[in-house]
Amino acid sequence: MKKTQNIQKTTGQKLPSFGGGGGGSYSSGQIFALTSLRVLIGWHFLYEGLVKLYTPGWTAKEYLLGSVGPFSPLFKSIAKTESVLNVVDTLNEWGLVLIGLGLFLGLMSKPVKILGMLLLSLYYLAYPPFAGLGINVHVEGSYWIVNKNLIEMAALFVLYLFPSSQITGIDRFLIRNNDTPHKKAE
Repeated sequence: MKKTQNIQKTTGQKLPSFGGGGGGSYSSGQIFALTSLRVLIGWHFLYEGLVKLYTPGWTAKEYLLGSVGPFSPLFKSIAKTESVLNVVDTLNEWGLVLIGLGLFLGLMSKPVKILGMLLLSLYYLAYPPFAGLGINVHVEGSYWIVNKNLIEMAALFVLYLFPSSQITGIDRFLIRNNDTPHKKAE
């Protein structure tokens, strides 16, 4: 309990309480685990975005054209319209980079986590791992309902519910908790 009290004292942040009896505090182990998860997912997004950004001629066209499932007509129509495809490619590349940086640095992490879950849900819907949709060449491994996109979405949801960037990220310097006493202007 002493470690969690020290964390609250040094950061001046009241942490969310979710029924664990912790009184709105994280232990140092929990902070390490949450921060590690945030940084690792951030790195994954950032790296994927940079690879796409710096690969000459990269486009999502083949990925979208090969999509399966109930939303494949939408994804295929995006791929067939050059101007829309260019916008989607740019949003995909820079979305991955900016979401990755936000998670990695703990910067604007609440909206970044929501955008990350949204982007992952689009990847999931392009190639949903449901029986009867056939084998596709754009996924690695064999999945049924649960794939790495769904797992990463769930991890971002956990990070959304149990934020750590106000302790170990740049958000610590930008977000003022309403419960934190503020100095009065002299």
